[in-house]
Amino acid sequence: MDSEEKMITSFLFKRSGKDKLKESDICLSLSIDLGWFTYQQAKEFVKHILKQKLLMRKEGVLSPTFDIENVVIPAGFYPSKKSFTEEKQTQVNIKNMDKKNADSIVQRIAKKTDKDVKKVAIKIEEIADEKKILPEVAALLVAMEENVEVKDCFDAVESAIFIGENEE
Repeated sequence: MDSEEKMITSFLFKRSGKDKLKESDICLSLSIDLGWFTYQQAKEFVKHILKQKLLMRKEGVLSPTFDIENVVIPAGFYPSKKSFTEEKQTQVNIKNMDKKNADSIVQRIAKKTDKDVKKVAIKIEEIADEKKILPEVAALLVAMEENVEVKDCFDAVESAIFIGENEE
């Protein structure tokens, strides 16, 4: 059986009727047209399949590196998202966010809301990307939305913002 990544890629290109697509067209198709992923997840998927060498970039467009016609896509196919988000989700420390702050805030939100730690971390990253704010601030916003007490994290977040403890 073909990998889920190959099935998704084949589906997209067969659906479009084209052998080359812009990255933005793939992301829009996955997120808006099909509703399979958020736009951010679609971008991560494209990065993943480029790393897996299932797509190649040439002259600003992407094309499959395999014969999409030989990929069998089951009726009613819907991706699990597991194959390409697993690598990112296993890291609780959010990109560019101090691990201690991330663990503390993410763990509290997950515990209080009974949500998966990985999903909480992804939500924080999406808000940070969407609002163009630091992940620490996004984590505080998510905590406030979920009525999770994180006042004791304010000093650490403030340090990350103003003192630059979080610089790479």
